[in-house]
Amino acid sequence: MPVRRLNHAVLYVRDLAATVSFYRETLGFEIRLEMPGQAAFLSAPESANDHDLGLFQIGAGAGPAAGPRVGLYHLAWEVGTLTDLADAREKLAAVGALVGQSDHRVSKSLYAKDPDGIEFEVMWRVPAEDWKQEMSQGDMIAPLDLDEALARWGDRATGAAAGSAT
Repeated sequence: MPVRRLNHAVLYVRDLAATVSFYRETLGFEIRLEMPGQAAFLSAPESANDHDLGLFQIGAGAGPAAGPRVGLYHLAWEVGTLTDLADAREKLAAVGALVGQSDHRVSKSLYAKDPDGIEFEVMWRVPAEDWKQEMSQGDMIAPLDLDEALARWGDRATGAAAGSAT
């Protein structure tokens, strides 16, 4: 099975309108199709997918999404540049959704939670030719120094934004 990438994710949410608003305002997602009070299908700006995120409302009585449990831990959304990552950090922090930041050597990552407490990652992929050097720098999880990364790579587009199919 030659999987190339994740096409879309689908989440159950308590309050569809609040969750749609969150993903639109913080990550810039656009509504492709909405069935008010039932479901919405969103896409990232400039996405070639029909939708990147499906949301289905299951109501306020749904169980908690917190803590380790069997099931999805988080989704990772890739951005094209470190400037995009810095912008995402600012927006997520402004709404109190940012819960962590990590340098994974081959990626620079932010962690946030949506209105239902569903965790997601927003990450920038280090240029592949720098992976070996980056991985020799120490632990695979280190504090993120976004200013240092910006000084090193600037606004270089990587990953899908640079035409990588994977």
